[in-house]
Amino acid sequence: MASLGKTIKKSFEKKTLTSTAFGGILSTFATVAPMFLVIGGILALYRLLDYNTVLYADRVLFSSSILYIFIFGLLTTSPFNSVLSRYITDRIFEERYDSILPCFYGGLFLNMMVCCAVGIPFYLYAHFIGGIEILYILLCFITYIGLALTFYAMLFLSITKDYSRISLFFALGVVGMIVFALLAVRVLHVNTSYGMLAAIAFGFLIMSSCECAYVKGYFHGNDSSYFGFLRYFKEHWQLCMTNLMYTLGMYVHNFIFWTMDDHLVVKDTYVCYPPYDMATCIAMFTNISASVILITQIELHFHERYKAYSEAVIGGRLRDITKAKNRMFSLLSNQLMDVVRNQFIVSVIIYLLCVVFLPEFGFAGQIMEIYPCLAAGYFVIFLLYSCIIFLYYFNDKTGSCLTTLTFLIVTAVVSLFAKEMTAIWYGIGTFVGAFSGWIIAYFRLRWVERNLDEHIFCRGSLIPSKFEKLPSNIVYPIDMAAAAEKNNQKRRKKP
Repeated sequence: MASLGKTIKKSFEKKTLTSTAFGGILSTFATVAPMFLVIGGILALYRLLDYNTVLYADRVLFSSSILYIFIFGLLTTSPFNSVLSRYITDRIFEERYDSILPCFYGGLFLNMMVCCAVGIPFYLYAHFIGGIEILYILLCFITYIGLALTFYAMLFLSITKDYSRISLFFALGVVGMIVFALLAVRVLHVNTSYGMLAAIAFGFLIMSSCECAYVKGYFHGNDSSYFGFLRYFKEHWQLCMTNLMYTLGMYVHNFIFWTMDDHLVVKDTYVCYPPYDMATCIAMFTNISASVILITQIELHFHERYKAYSEAVIGGRLRDITKAKNRMFSLLSNQLMDVVRNQFIVSVIIYLLCVVFLPEFGFAGQIMEIYPCLAAGYFVIFLLYSCIIFLYYFNDKTGSCLTTLTFLIVTAVVSLFAKEMTAIWYGIGTFVGAFSGWIIAYFRLRWVERNLDEHIFCRGSLIPSKFEKLPSNIVYPIDMAAAAEKNNQKRRKKP
């Protein structure tokens, strides 16, 4: 986990009202600001280009295209993030900085191959079966690749700890997006849907190009080990599955509700259920501040306790090790409760604001019926993520994998039954699935606490092990025929 920076730490350490508020603003700017910039840019395009005047069929096609681009762009990059992060962290610990840039190139190639393997067949189907124009399909594919590349490059930018630069790149992309859209639609009189889609693609290409250029400029060395990270997918496959299943669990309930009887099919290609999808989006934003609270708590407090424990293990007495461990887990428990308490207060306030004001902007009816249960579900989902982060700290890959597997399966199964209920219970699958995963993660953390000494001191090896063919048990080979002849000669010489 990268540091939030000295400025943010100093702001919180002053413990005054002004400094705490300033630290919260900086934390928000460092964590979720890029996402808000992108969403704000798209909303600005809706406003500036009078998107409400566009034909309903074109609006539905555009919104469905953006929905699929974001969901599958995130899904196709999720398997790589944790494994590559582990590889990069190990190389930094070994001070082999020349391996980071080739890892970026090799991972980029592999990620783009996966994105194309998913995207190309889908968009070919959209053109030949759905009858969507080839230019629109091409713009969608470019937007999808640009978004996936942006997500991928952000992993390497987080290593530099220059969060202000990340936000700057996103701001440049959003500004370029708006300017391009105004130029295309207002000046060149391009179709509004085409102009907005091309502008979004242009914005993502700006973001990804800036990020890739910064990564290449920051890491100069290159030891040509472009695919040295591949063995990590075998050694740490649980990390890959954990990130994939967590991301899939966040959207599997949407996929299930896309099969509702009154679902919407656009151009025989895009399947969606707009009331549920919109309620999901609002519920996610209701609880997004949990990411800021979690990262702030971990970086400002827990990381120091974890570092103190690691230093005690390396060169401390048994009494020092025990004391550091107890202080670390005591803080972990307190921080889990702090995240729950603080996020609960924030979520309740945002929930009340949404219930009061959103109906005035057209978000009413079935959307607001589905919203409460989903808001509770995403509240637990972000708490679940905090437990997964702590499991990562203790290298409990099995525990994190079991947590997300439980989350995914329970969410999918309960959502299948929730389809048959009334609208107010549609989101119960998300809540039950997230809560089940949270229970697994919590008890796994307690297990780690009880067995931490065994995990730290008993899993190493004094003698390096390797896998090869078992050597022969013959220590000194003897020519049996020669030995028999020699024995016969000895017997003949005896009187």
